[in-house]
Amino acid sequence: MIYCFLANGFEEMEALCPVDILRRGECDVLTVGVGEEIITGSHGISVYTDITAAEIELDDKLEMIILPGGMPGTLNLESNPYVQKAIDFCVQKGKYIAAICAAPSILGHKGLLKDKEAICFPGFEEQLDCKKLSDDFVCVDCSVITAKGAGVAQEFGLKLLELLKGTNAAQAMKASLQCR
Repeated sequence: MIYCFLANGFEEMEALCPVDILRRGECDVLTVGVGEEIITGSHGISVYTDITAAEIELDDKLEMIILPGGMPGTLNLESNPYVQKAIDFCVQKGKYIAAICAAPSILGHKGLLKDKEAICFPGFEEQLDCKKLSDDFVCVDCSVITAKGAGVAQEFGLKLLELLKGTNAAQAMKASLQCR
């Protein structure tokens, strides 16, 4: 199970592109509404989520959580106790945590990047409090995956698929999507 948390003001591309890629790759992904079922992104696109944050189940079936950026979406994610519990669960169990754009700052504020290489949207670097700022657009350090922003949402989604289903699955998806 993969949870992609959506809070009002989320960046639509950063959430929906990885969700689409992972579902095409036959991963079990649920969109999770933070606070309600219908969440509106930073560009006015409303999404009817699969479940609300109050309905998540933190158990061994959970493989990954995804935290899209956007403003004020990132702030709304960070202030939600269910999102915080999911992050803590993933840390304790060694599950994947994927964050893109401004959302890696949530992990930085929790001190989870102190020994990690990470990347984020320009202007949020100091909030990462990481060991090394990556030069890559998508960075994997152990179970933490960070990405720079909306322009790499497809690359981010393909990397998540690769981690969950393997290189061959990601390459096949890349070919089927007609990626360069």
